[in-house]
Amino acid sequence: MALIALGLNHKTAPLEIRERLTFGPDIVVAALRSLLQRPGVEEAVILSTCNRTEVYCALTSAERSAISTWLADFHGLDAQSLDPYLYTHIDEEAISHLLRVASGLDSMVLGEPQILGQVKAAFETANQAATTRKLLRRWFQHCFAVAKQIRTDTSIGNSPVSVAFAAVTLARQIFSDLSELTVLLIGAGETIELAARHLHQHGVGRLVVANRTVERAHSLASHFDGYAIALTELTTHLPEADIVISSTASPLPILGKGAVESALRKRKHRPVFMVDIAVPRDIEAEVGELNDVYLYTVDDLQEVVEENMRSREEAAEQAEEIIELHTAEFKAWLRSLSAVELIQGYREQGERTRDQVLERALRQLRSGKSPEDVVQFLAHTLTNKLLHTPSAQLRQASMNGQQELLEAANALFQLQPTSGEK
Repeated sequence: MALIALGLNHKTAPLEIRERLTFGPDIVVAALRSLLQRPGVEEAVILSTCNRTEVYCALTSAERSAISTWLADFHGLDAQSLDPYLYTHIDEEAISHLLRVASGLDSMVLGEPQILGQVKAAFETANQAATTRKLLRRWFQHCFAVAKQIRTDTSIGNSPVSVAFAAVTLARQIFSDLSELTVLLIGAGETIELAARHLHQHGVGRLVVANRTVERAHSLASHFDGYAIALTELTTHLPEADIVISSTASPLPILGKGAVESALRKRKHRPVFMVDIAVPRDIEAEVGELNDVYLYTVDDLQEVVEENMRSREEAAEQAEEIIELHTAEFKAWLRSLSAVELIQGYREQGERTRDQVLERALRQLRSGKSPEDVVQFLAHTLTNKLLHTPSAQLRQASMNGQQELLEAANALFQLQPTSGEK
């Protein structure tokens, strides 16, 4: 049985290709069952995110081309045109690849934690679709344990490496408890949405979203239990804000020194943390000169992000060592499977021999032979039958000069020297 990981990601394929190969929740189960119809495919899991589509399989005979052809066929694409974007990992490389993916080492943002949940969801979907059995179940469970260890034993996910996350982290350093605070978000783009998500996860007390288009502000605020205002209402609500994060496309500053001074007076000079992520700036630089204002720009945060990225890269080196160790561990377990059928067959053969000799012994007992004679017969016959084939094969190996086989037999049977040997 071979393990294979085949797919594409943000490193190998542009967005327009990745978009055409996604598996939404409505089709992934049908896709899994379709894949298992291909000859040689015994088990399968499909991982599909915005940055990657990957197929993990246990195969008996199918080759890589069979999986890539299925992937293209399922999406109505030409297999040859898709081929340059695909990568394939087999056995040990596949094991290592899945561990790296689940640990965030193969992500666009190094160490990002969301991918582990996505891998777990993909595995659970395959489980429910009955497309996993012993091999992939053991592989993925091993993967989850290793990813958890990496999160615990390294700092791979401790340092924020997005501007939005860095802004929220700084806010938490200044205000240890966000639950009683009001946050004013200016803008409604991707960065503001990420900031809102992080703030909501950390239990911020009150969220206000200001945007030129109130409908867009309302749409964003509603996802995080906040409320929306128009930009024209900004100065009215500014005194309420303990934290202000701004990221708009305005060519001119939205908040000036005078408006912030006025807000501070109404706040009785309670401190305000401000983050200006916009380029050009949304908040006049002079605001940073005011007492009770902590103003950070995108450049300030970028320094934090770069420093944290270096920290994650150091942690990633430690994670790679852990992955190397656990890849070898899982590979050893895979190798042990090759002996399972051999051991099972050997035991079944011994049990058949035992049953045959036992039946003959019982017949002798029923015919009146003494129990002592029957026990002697049972022990002698069973020993001879169990040892006949190995003994004959060892004699033949000796005659053929197969010294390695003889040494292997000695190790296998743990033979001790007889009393006459020195």
